[in-house]
Amino acid sequence: MKNKPFIIHPSPASRQDAKALERRRFKAVRLFEKGMKQAEVARRCKVSKPAVHYWYTIWRKSGKEGLQTHHPGPKPQLTSEKARKARRILLRGAQAQGYDTDLWTLQRIAAVIKKQLRCSYKTTQVWYILQALGWSSQKRETRYRDRNEKLIKQWKQKRWPAIQKRG
Repeated sequence: MKNKPFIIHPSPASRQDAKALERRRFKAVRLFEKGMKQAEVARRCKVSKPAVHYWYTIWRKSGKEGLQTHHPGPKPQLTSEKARKARRILLRGAQAQGYDTDLWTLQRIAAVIKKQLRCSYKTTQVWYILQALGWSSQKRETRYRDRNEKLIKQWKQKRWPAIQKRG
């Protein structure tokens, strides 16, 4: 993966973060404690019945602590505060960090994170960080530098309809 352009473009958040999922499980626990049936808990929490059954089983065995979010492995270097700072840095653009163009690559982002936030990540890890921020890889638009927009517009209005009629 040689210097693939990475344009920062926040994508709509489609995934919930771990804390939101934990809050949903804890909501289910409160409903269990009130004596509510699992089917009703599933409906209110907007999850499947098997998920609620699984949560109920864990809750009965381990209590509320069993449903807490656990992060296996070492503690992340990039705290939520550092992630917010990284977002601000990256949104300013690559040129603000001294690069010739405003295109971000994974290598550039890794270098900036290392320099500015003192966190060392490989490019594959940077990709996961960007996904967690809700960003995606975008193809840059390539256009001829000397293109004549006025001529293109005229061609589209006059010539293109004539070609379509023949087809």
